[in-house]
Amino acid sequence: MPMNRPVVVGVDGSPSSLVAAEHAARAAVRRRRPLHLVHGYLHPLGYGVPLNPYDLGLPAPTEESRRMLEKTAAELADRWPGLTVEVHQVAGGPGATLVARSRQAELVVVGSRGLGGFTGLLLGSVGSQVAAHAHCPVLVVRPEEQPTPVDGPVVVGVDGSAGSRLATGYAADEAVGRDVPLVLLHVGPRDMNRPVPEEVEESQAAHRADAVRLLAEASAAVRADHPDLVVREHPVATASPTEGLVEASATASLLAVGTRGRGGFVGLLLGSVSQAVLQHARCPVLVAHPYDD
Repeated sequence: MPMNRPVVVGVDGSPSSLVAAEHAARAAVRRRRPLHLVHGYLHPLGYGVPLNPYDLGLPAPTEESRRMLEKTAAELADRWPGLTVEVHQVAGGPGATLVARSRQAELVVVGSRGLGGFTGLLLGSVGSQVAAHAHCPVLVVRPEEQPTPVDGPVVVGVDGSAGSRLATGYAADEAVGRDVPLVLLHVGPRDMNRPVPEEVEESQAAHRADAVRLLAEASAAVRADHPDLVVREHPVATASPTEGLVEASATASLLAVGTRGRGGFVGLLLGSVSQAVLQHARCPVLVAHPYDD
């Protein structure tokens, strides 16, 4: 993987994107990478495209957006000594622009809602598009109603899938960079601890044994690469994987998820659990896409 990949963040001047830019600056400093502030200035539905079909010239970026980007860059460089910041205005929809930039990025960071986003939607169309289609890991950040605990653990869902293994590797690197513990979370059915008929009990015992095995395998793989990292194995029983991950996100500094878990449809770029977690998690979420080398 090229060593000069930047951390890329989409910025449109909205409060959500400015919070995302702060997280992106922290990530860039931690990784010793440059930070690129990217503004895709065509509306995803075509706003800004010339009305005259014979006028094929692309509209120029506005002076207002250029000032917004430069002001954001200057403030970040001020707050994060040693950070190299570049600004890029791109004639394209914000989602498509960030997906294209992700091919050469170390990490793409997006806010949960941009300008014009519906307040009721926790994850806007741009965030959804980038989280599903990026070619590198994506960090989705929402403005916190209360500050995320910076010393909270990094939590990752473990289910034995390839997506989960990739997410666990990224989560371990994040935990080392943040100097916090890594929590490996396996979610099993809530009724695993109830008195039940003998044949159901056998099934529940198999579930528990599977959880212990998956967590032990994931923990051994992490410890082989990061012997000094504090790793905790945490099997939980809840109604659904989403509920278990969202509950764990309340005390985490970061939650990492794979793009698809066990039994996921290959055609779905982002599985149902990951989509639900992006809507409801209470901390930033890292979506573990592999790099396009």
